[in-house]
Parts: sequence; structure tokens; C-alpha cells
Amino acid sequence: MLIRYKKSFEKIAMGLMSFMPTEKEIKQLQQSMKQYEEEPNFQLFLWKEEDIIGLAGVEIEEECVTLRHISVNPSHRNEGVGHRIVSALKEMYNEKELGSTSYTEGFFQKCNDNETAAD
Repeated sequence: MLIRYKKSFEKIAMGLMSFMPTEKEIKQLQQSMKQYEEEPNFQLFLWKEEDIIGLAGVEIEEECVTLRHISVNPSHRNEGVGHRIVSALKEMYNEKELGSTSYTEGFFQKCNDNETAAD
């Protein structure tokens, strides 16, 4: 289940986001977190099953929503968590096109390929 980021989840969110290749440097990680906290068109979500095990960050524009960050706790990888996160985002923003950045494009394309194969 997607839940909106709150400041009380900051440490968990930073830990999950640090798995992204673009967020290895602490200054970059802090800058990304600040962007999600302060800019209204940037939204950060956490994926909760029994615990919080994933994260997705999006940039909301007029026509589309761009997946900027997606991360899953390594102990929960290859269980379909990332695919469920992308599906939930598509459902949440069903009136907009969901796109990706160069960093999230490979995973996003894999999700779309799996979706097409399931049809």
C-alpha cells in the first residue's frame, strides 16, 4: 500500500533512497529529500506491507507524472514489490501518463513489458 511521506519517516525514506545510484552522496540525498518536502509538485511515497519496504518519488506535471526515484529494501527484492509500486502509481494518477527518468527508465520499462505480457 502506498502511503504519503511524512517527516516522521525521514530516516526510513533516506535509507531506502540511498539505494538509488544517484543518491550515494549524502549531500545529494539530503537535497533530494528537501525537494520532496518543500516542492508541491514533487511527491514521495512509501510502500508499506507489514513494514515499510519500498519508496517511490514522482514529479507531477500538467500532462504526466515522472517516476524519479524507486527503491525496494534489498531483502524484499525480486518479490514484485517494485512492480506493485508502479501499478499503484498508475492507478493513483490514472488521468496522467506515467513516465520515467534516465535512472528509472530500465525498471519502468521492465514493469511495462511485464504488464504487456500479462494482457
